[in-house]
This record gives sequence, C-alpha cells and structure tokens, in this order.
Amino acid sequence: MQTKWITFDLDETVMQNPFGKWVFPELVAMLKREAVTEEDIMRLIINEHLQRMSEERFLEAYNWDDILVTIAKKLEIEVGIDIESMVIKHSKPSKVYLLEENMLFNLEKIKRKGFRLAAVTNGYAKYQLPVLKQLGLDTVFEEVITSDSEGFAKPHTSILGKLLVKGEVIAHVGDRIDHDVQLANELGILSVFIHRSLPEAVLKVPVDERAAHPSFIRLCEEKWYKENRLRETPFLKNKCIPDLVVQSIEELAKEIDVFLE
Repeated sequence: MQTKWITFDLDETVMQNPFGKWVFPELVAMLKREAVTEEDIMRLIINEHLQRMSEERFLEAYNWDDILVTIAKKLEIEVGIDIESMVIKHSKPSKVYLLEENMLFNLEKIKRKGFRLAAVTNGYAKYQLPVLKQLGLDTVFEEVITSDSEGFAKPHTSILGKLLVKGEVIAHVGDRIDHDVQLANELGILSVFIHRSLPEAVLKVPVDERAAHPSFIRLCEEKWYKENRLRETPFLKNKCIPDLVVQSIEELAKEIDVFLE
C-alpha cells in the first residue's frame, strides 16, 4: 500500500512562533539603538516582507536575516544580529505554544487512522526547528519541509517534491488562502482550511458543506485580498475556495478518514 501523507502548515495552524511578541520587538529595539531615524522600523520590516510577497518572491519573503540586512542598509547602519539565536532564546514554554490544548493528541489520532504527517512551511528551518522541538512537534511530524530546504515556497507545488517521491500527498491543512489552499487546489488534493473564528452561521453547517456557505465565501474573499494587499491578483473560486473548512485540528481529527474515502 502506498504511503499516504497529510501535510500541515505550522504558524497559525498548529503553533505560535515567537516572532511577533518577542523576536521582532527585540530586533527593533536593537536597530533603534544604532539608527538615527524617526521611521517606524517595524513598519519597514513588514513592508519589505510584503513587497517581496507582492513580487512573488515567496522564498525571499521569509528570509528574515536578509530582510534585516536590507533594512539596515536603508537606515545606513551595520548590524551583526543573529536572528536564529534570538529564536532559540525565545523558544520557551511561556513564549511559544500549541494552538490547541490537545494538539499533539489529535495529530497522533490522525496518524492512528493510517496517515503519515509532514509539516510544510514557508519558514526557514533555522527559525522553525527550535520551536518544533520545544513543543514536541518533532516527534509527531515524520518530515519537516521548509522553503529553504527545498528551494521553493508555498504555493509552488515543487515544495512537496520530496514527499511525492516517498508516497502520495492526499491533503494539506493550513490557515492561509494564498499559500495553503492554493497549493492544495493546484495539486488536486484535499484542501483543508482552518479558521478558529468562523461565523456562527458557518459553524452550524456540516464540515464538508461549509465552503459553499455565502458567509464563508465572503470571509474567504476578504482574507485573500488582505493576504495579497500589495499585488493585484483576482479571487478565483477554483483556486481560493477549500474543500473542507474546520475550526480546529480536533474537529478535523474526528472525521478526516471519512473525508478522504
């Protein structure tokens, strides 16, 4: 029997990384000590990331060390900041966490149904692996696919090349339309969108019917344009609407085998 893989995005799908609350604030403080400027340095970092995204330089958009170098040049300063070391320092239980109390249990529950699990992230390995290990996710995911290790970033389907050699990728789970849903839809595999604040009207609908609900389609379209706010790219239902909509990994684990029959 061929190996059947289910792949998962990491950030905002399974775990919370330390960048937003810990790494970026420390980084900004260090830059402010060196630079003579009134500019909003955090805004400069975000804009550089979004600019790369708008140009579809997805791989470069998650290279935070290179973004730091670019910002330092704009500020006309020299910096010797190692972001990987900052991530390791902040990968502590109080600063990084799983997004659901029973996350590990439910991921293992999916595995017990006969599937193998892999993480597929646009984050670079040096930023992601310390967090994975701290949270115990390294024992759940048999493969961790990062954009820098593969040379491609989601939604480029080649990011899954390594897994496709090892078996069949049958589903991908994630929280972004432009990265996760689009990747799965372009591959023709089950696209699972996770959103922990679904409208009540959508939650009342069976999981496999939620994607057709008008309230969800509006949510999906709004999210698409927010994710792509610096580039003009149309909302196309065949690319942007997922097959399944869940509010938690726990909800997915209950019936994932039924959806994949």
